Amino acid sequence: MGSHPVEPAGIAPTAARYAHAMVTTDAQRWLHTSGIVATQPDGSIADDAGAQARDVWSNIAAMLASAGMAPGDIVSVTTYVIPGQDLGAVMAERDRFLGGRLAASTLVVVPELAQPAWKVEIAVVAAR
Repeated sequence: MGSHPVEPAGIAPTAARYAHAMVTTDAQRWLHTSGIVATQPDGSIADDAGAQARDVWSNIAAMLASAGMAPGDIVSVTTYVIPGQDLGAVMAERDRFLGGRLAASTLVVVPELAQPAWKVEIAVVAAR
């Protein structure tokens, strides 16, 4: 199984460090997460978006491990952020977690998330 970026000639480059699309061949297992938020195991939630993104990725790491997968298996990321947050810090946490590997990625600024304390929510698709 392999996944690799699709970067067709004749279209503009991506706006940040992500792939326009990913192609996956021969995957035997797929993981689709719900929107994952920054609630820590003790129920606490960090105050700033960068710390919340780090906690979300920690939660995603646990899900990947439980599914027998790793960060390198992620092929798509959808990030939801409320207005006024440090988007650079949120995307830096994505890039750190992916370890330089590209994935298809969408960032959406939304008016609010389901709980007032949540500033970041992330869903991923992984294939192995």
